[in-house]
Amino acid sequence: MTLNNLALQGKHNIYNSMAAGIASKLVDIRKELIKKSLSDFQNIEHRLEFVAKIRGVEFINDSKATNVNSTWYAIESMNKPVIWIAGGVDKGNDYSILKTLVKQKVKAIVLLGTDNSKIRSEFEGIIPNIYEADDMQKAVDTAYYISENDNVVLLAPA
Repeated sequence: MTLNNLALQGKHNIYNSMAAGIASKLVDIRKELIKKSLSDFQNIEHRLEFVAKIRGVEFINDSKATNVNSTWYAIESMNKPVIWIAGGVDKGNDYSILKTLVKQKVKAIVLLGTDNSKIRSEFEGIIPNIYEADDMQKAVDTAYYISENDNVVLLAPA
């Protein structure tokens, strides 16, 4: 089975799928059943959940990514330029571990929430396009407006 046939993409999901496959084999589950399960597995809601593809732009909801580590994995698993919807209530996070990844994969950030000054200051010199939105509808509208064909709009609040 190739990695492209796995239902869940992203390095962390591939590792989890491989572990599940190995564990299944150890308890003598047939290869065909393992392949079928790994190729049509349905992820839980709000975890890298595909929402829609509009005008060539994919919308991914990872609203459960409310910490820096989860957000790192969400961004890392994207294979197209990302418009990242982030923000909310700052929990004292250290966003510096995201810098290299954000520089590589994110083309714009749409900030949502009450206090995003820390996120803004962390990425201002790296990402030239940072926008503010008062509510989710404006955040999604802004992300859609600035997106291009073959981009991903990713909600991962951090």
